[in-house]
Amino acid sequence: MPTRRAVTGRSREPRARFAEELRLLRTQRGDSLRQLGERLGWDWSLFGKMENGETVGGPEVVQALDQHYGTPGLLLALWELAVSDQTQFRERYRRYMALEAEATSLWHFAVSVLPGLLQTAGYAREVLAAGGLKGEELDQQVEARMGRRELLEGDDAPLFRTILSEAVLRTPLRDVGEWRGQLEYLGEVAEGPNVTVHVLPFSVGVHGLVGTDVWFLRLPDGRTVAYAENAYRGELVEENGSVERLQRAYDALRDLALSPPESRKFVLRMLEEVPCDPSN
Repeated sequence: MPTRRAVTGRSREPRARFAEELRLLRTQRGDSLRQLGERLGWDWSLFGKMENGETVGGPEVVQALDQHYGTPGLLLALWELAVSDQTQFRERYRRYMALEAEATSLWHFAVSVLPGLLQTAGYAREVLAAGGLKGEELDQQVEARMGRRELLEGDDAPLFRTILSEAVLRTPLRDVGEWRGQLEYLGEVAEGPNVTVHVLPFSVGVHGLVGTDVWFLRLPDGRTVAYAENAYRGELVEENGSVERLQRAYDALRDLALSPPESRKFVLRMLEEVPCDPSN
């Protein structure tokens, strides 16, 4: 069974940290660059450039490296940090990504969009495109998001619980076929052993997390940190008192939400409302 490695802080700069981890994993395995290229089917010079920081490569090669080294999701998370550094993504999200890669459990509340860990490729593409991504950058981010779903796979996958506002399921994709596929996938994954899905009905009314998406990450050292985000900004919350206040609001929502079996039935009812033929 692969061992999940913690993202420890050696190099602070994301691109250098990514290159450093690639070199470390290869040398620990005892592979030369040429041997690595032969085993994975890529030109060995690409791996040399990645380890020297000349390029970060693409998500497909990083996923292959994660599989080769038995580090599910670690290298892909570091790759996203490196890409984020190149495109000047928000610093607060970089820190969150590093923590997510080592979390032992994840709890989440969604206001209007499904969490990336439960998205299909079609859903991810439409959401990311709505945020302004296009072309090669859009393709890479969709592939990376799909690769991150591996975080929930395997015997040592973290426990994941999400509470979905009913608005999430009432906001369809423009492509009816892709929306149907997303609902079908959500219904399937909700039956998984380590994934729990709740639906929070509109009838609950105003609550303590109105307008705020929030994640809670349980870390190996026993700490819990939170990441709260609205339409304009996100904030990594590590101070114990602030995390506890968010947790109390989350617990109140969990008490009001539908049970997992009721929530899955809700998703299936939504699916029944979507035409099988996108042209209908």
